[in-house]
Amino acid sequence: MARISLDPPRTPAYRLAAWFTRRKFGKELDPGRAMGHHLGVSTAYVTFEAQVLRWKALPHRLKDLACMAASVRIGCSWCVDYATWESNMHGMPLEKIEAVPHWRDSDLFADDERLVLEYAEAMTADPPEVTDELTEALRRYLTEKQLVELTMIVALENLRSRFNAAAGLTGQGFKDRCEIPSDPGAAASRHDA
Repeated sequence: MARISLDPPRTPAYRLAAWFTRRKFGKELDPGRAMGHHLGVSTAYVTFEAQVLRWKALPHRLKDLACMAASVRIGCSWCVDYATWESNMHGMPLEKIEAVPHWRDSDLFADDERLVLEYAEAMTADPPEVTDELTEALRRYLTEKQLVELTMIVALENLRSRFNAAAGLTGQGFKDRCEIPSDPGAAASRHDA
C-alpha cells in the first residue's frame, strides 16, 4: 500500500499531466500521482525528466542496465517493473534484463556492460563505493561525456528509486507488457535505437 496518497488534488496542471501519461503509457503513473500533491516538486521533476530524454551520448543498453542495477540494489519494485518494460522496448532481451540481479554469475553481459553494472551498484551503495580503478576501467569503453551521462543517470535512478520505495509504490504491470519478438532479428535491430 502506498505511503503517500495516490489521489492528489485534481488541479488543471495535474489533470493535464494525467492525460499525458494515460495517452503515453495507458495509465496514470503512480509516482506522478504521489508527486501530484506538490506542484513545485512535480513540475521540477517532469521538466528534468524531459531534459534527460535528450541525453544521447550513452547507448540505451548501458543506460538501461545502469538504471536496472540501481533499482535492484535499492529494492524499488516499481522501478524494476518499469525498467524491465523500458529496457525491453529498447530491444534488450528479457533473459538479459532478468539476469541483472545476478549479473556476476551470468555470461550474458559484455565487458563494458559488466563495468557499468558494477559502477551503478558502487554508486548506489551507502556510502558510495566507486573507486579510481573502476572509473579507469570504464574509461577504456566510455568517453568523458559518456562517463558523465552514466554517472548522472545512476544518480537520477537513485532519486527515482528512493522516492518510489519510500512512498511505498509497487509495480504497475509494465513487465507484463513485455513481448518476446517472434523474429530474433527484430530485437537486434532495435537494440541500440
